[in-house]
Amino acid sequence: MNKVLLYCRSGFEKECAAEITARATALEVFGFARVKDNSGYVIFECYQYEDADKLIRQIPFASLIFARQMIVVGELLRDLPPDDRITPVCGMLTGAVEKGGELRVEVPDTNEAKELLKFCRKFTVPLRAALRQNGILLNYESAKRPVVHVFFIASGTCYVGYSYPENNSPLFMGIPRLKFPSDAPSRSTLKLEEAFHVFVPADEWDERLGSGMYAVDLGACPGGWTYQLVKRSMMVYAVDNGPMAPALMDTGQVIHCREDGFKFRPAKSNVTWLVCDMVEKPVRVAALMTEWLINGWCREAIFNLKLPMKKRYEEVTQNLQMIAESLQAGGINAQIQARHLYHDREEITVHVRRIWGAAPGRRDERE
Repeated sequence: MNKVLLYCRSGFEKECAAEITARATALEVFGFARVKDNSGYVIFECYQYEDADKLIRQIPFASLIFARQMIVVGELLRDLPPDDRITPVCGMLTGAVEKGGELRVEVPDTNEAKELLKFCRKFTVPLRAALRQNGILLNYESAKRPVVHVFFIASGTCYVGYSYPENNSPLFMGIPRLKFPSDAPSRSTLKLEEAFHVFVPADEWDERLGSGMYAVDLGACPGGWTYQLVKRSMMVYAVDNGPMAPALMDTGQVIHCREDGFKFRPAKSNVTWLVCDMVEKPVRVAALMTEWLINGWCREAIFNLKLPMKKRYEEVTQNLQMIAESLQAGGINAQIQARHLYHDREEITVHVRRIWGAAPGRRDERE
């Protein structure tokens, strides 16, 4: 198996291909990307047989922006016989995977492919039994063993392969299952909720998303992102000239600042979170977020960068590089992550956490 299959949002195949090509080149792994517009996936074919496995081991999955999943696969299985699809799948996996810990039968995130999901659910049960009988899967699920993937792109046509549980998405199809809160003022609230799940480890939520913290939401109207902060019992400065949802104002946790988000400055230095979903040029938003972080006006920031119609990957990398270089020049140690979230559209979501320094000989409790 010499190919890496990456799931992505339909319409962002070129960006996903550009990213995996750049990351592979940095590891001196050479190959080429196969891209089909609006397919919801990308194939990167390596020239050397063992390099596909090298890529999914050495590229940290969490560092990829446009990929929802990353797996090693072999040749495309075509025209699977309707009366026996299992034998070809087992044959492709024999010798490639031994004693996998989980099976996922998936499809691309497109309207056409989703019609196959009902078949995939039915196919999973007999396929799992056959894989266990052939020693490809353990007789029980294990989070310590490789995940076996079967990825149907059409009826009777699929890729099969594997990923490593310590370096993949734990989610089916790489998609989070979040429910829109009926009392939220806008669906944009799901962007920030997903961002918290992606960027903040669950065992750190009590510490980093705790009650009583202060937060600033720039461009807050009508309050989709403020809603997530209020639900976590934070006090929020909602900055926007437009109106906020009355239910949020009734909580007593929101201070509505009718100001331009680019001109607002916090009166106190007790802001933990800065969030921003303003519809502005990405370079302007990136510069504003960097200013807040350099000046210590917040500890962590989550913000969206709206993408142009063309050269989206180039725009992303330039803005992230500018943020990193500016923080470094300002003497700021920071962790920077970016992801094209499931609930994003023509944008990416960026998380920057300022790592505060400590005096020699002791660890700063805020780190």
